[in-house]
Amino acid sequence: MKKTITSLAAMLLCFIVLHAQDVIRQQSCSNGTIDQQVDSLKKLYGSQGYVLLKEASMAMESEYEMPVIVPLTQGSWYQFVFIGEYSSRLYEVRMYDWQERQVIFRQKKWGEVDGNVIVYSYVPQFSEFHMMKPVQVNKQKKKNLCGYVMLFKRTAGEGGTGSVAPVTTPSE
Repeated sequence: MKKTITSLAAMLLCFIVLHAQDVIRQQSCSNGTIDQQVDSLKKLYGSQGYVLLKEASMAMESEYEMPVIVPLTQGSWYQFVFIGEYSSRLYEVRMYDWQERQVIFRQKKWGEVDGNVIVYSYVPQFSEFHMMKPVQVNKQKKKNLCGYVMLFKRTAGEGGTGSVAPVTTPSE
């Protein structure tokens, strides 16, 4: 009897430990409004000498950061874009270098011009991985929020070299 109770307790403990380690995994999503914004931004940055390196739609949860890790090359000019659901009230992006120093912080609130879109330029000082952490806050919809991230790199083509002023949105 004592062995049965001990083995049941051990199994219960294992179940609790395994269940407590749930991980939020990146999953794609679709939102018509965001898709239109993505298409417009791709055309805009493409016409200004940027090449799209990475893009991803991602299902998000309100108030939870979704880390995106990207390798960046020293001295290259990058343009980052995060698009959140239009119904969210707050949008933030923080970016960290390999030493976990925050190098970028941007925040927008609902109602601002292009409020659901955060755009920023960045030229890394070192070739290393960087982590971008977008988050959005939505009071009505806690789960299954859609977000979209894009990483563009300035090319020597039509837009010139890296010495041209960065592209900004009207609200910056």
